[in-house]
Amino acid sequence: MEKISLIKGKLGQMPPAYTALLCAMATFCIYVCTYAFRKGFTAGTYLEHQLLGIDFKVWLVIAQVGGYALSKFIGIRFIAEIQPHGRARAILILLLIAWLSLFGFAVIPAPYSIACLFLNGIPLGLIWGLIFTYIEGRKSAEFIGAVLCTSFIFSSGIIKTIGRFMIIHWSVSEKWMPFMVGLLFVLPLFFFVYLLEQVPPPSAEDIRLRTQRLPMTAKERKAFVKYFLPGLVFNITIYVLLTVMRDFRDNFEVEIWSDFGYKDNLGIYSQIDIPIAIVVLILMSLIMLVKQNFKAFQLAHFSIGLGFLLIGIPTLMFTGGKIPAMTYMYMVTLGLYLAYVPYSIIFFERLIATFRYKSNVGFMIYLADSIGYLGSVFILLFKQFGHTQLSWGSFFVYGAGVVAIIGIIGTGLSYVYFYRKKRRIVMVSEETKPLRVDPIVS
Repeated sequence: MEKISLIKGKLGQMPPAYTALLCAMATFCIYVCTYAFRKGFTAGTYLEHQLLGIDFKVWLVIAQVGGYALSKFIGIRFIAEIQPHGRARAILILLLIAWLSLFGFAVIPAPYSIACLFLNGIPLGLIWGLIFTYIEGRKSAEFIGAVLCTSFIFSSGIIKTIGRFMIIHWSVSEKWMPFMVGLLFVLPLFFFVYLLEQVPPPSAEDIRLRTQRLPMTAKERKAFVKYFLPGLVFNITIYVLLTVMRDFRDNFEVEIWSDFGYKDNLGIYSQIDIPIAIVVLILMSLIMLVKQNFKAFQLAHFSIGLGFLLIGIPTLMFTGGKIPAMTYMYMVTLGLYLAYVPYSIIFFERLIATFRYKSNVGFMIYLADSIGYLGSVFILLFKQFGHTQLSWGSFFVYGAGVVAIIGIIGTGLSYVYFYRKKRRIVMVSEETKPLRVDPIVS
């Protein structure tokens, strides 16, 4: 313990830029490892099995997303109240449980193995919030968060490529492939969790600029929701749509590309995702240069709105035969992440800092995620049981159009709400010690 404290102490004496880079690298790599335990199974098609006339893979996705959604409700309290000394241990235990559930998936015969994906989703759903507790409250939070968010853009393609490679070139069965993909990332996981644990906590300067982040009791969580209720409703609605679209694309990307004429093209996943990850990283990192929290909060709205435009306009062009599938997927994927990523790293972070409300980002992310993944389960059930005859590709295209329309309207309403609220409230100067803003109960 003394050796660990010594390492952390030395890191605390280094320039803030070094701490930010270390935190960014560690969180990025941990979440890449997390995706290995979460998304490896999506590289398979599982066409040899069906249950009640429904494709086996659909049941697997519904099971995992169901577990993931349940974990988000658990996380509303768990992440809000987690203490710093237990975070690293929690990350390792949860991810090892997720990996062992993939072993169960490999050895338990279908259809009973579906339950293993449900168990897999529960611990995985808590990882993002645990990782983000290391990030929030720092003046470099946008940069670190942007790097972290590129991990799930980057990882989505890489993990599918590894999984498909194992199936096609190593003759690994689809049942064992998810466990084997996870095996490659177990040792790196331990190393990068240890590295992340050495990152010093936010400095006094961080706290002064961004408002101290504290665990929240149930009463405080209710007060927070009541205080920002209209804005939260607008943005949770938007976030649900983005979560559904992102999750659908991630889970059925193999089938979508097959419908578009790109079957067993191992390079297609990384070819799309890696350039977009770089673009999003650059754009989100630029917001770190904006020191005024409300201006950065406004820029987050503009990024979200631009993302919805990049989803909607190409969808119109693609359905009209104006652009090819490759161009369409590039533009829509870029739009998806320009709208989605700000919620993960900027929107809630700058919301807290703008209104000087002592709370934590993990609570808000899990509040939004808990509803978002329920929406994802609903859409999968609608696709299978709603008597729609659309292919995976067509369902994705038409769904993107709906997401774009509702998203543009919701983003506009959110911007107006928070702009007016900012003008009405007599704010404490950002240069003074932050105070908790409690709503007046009438």
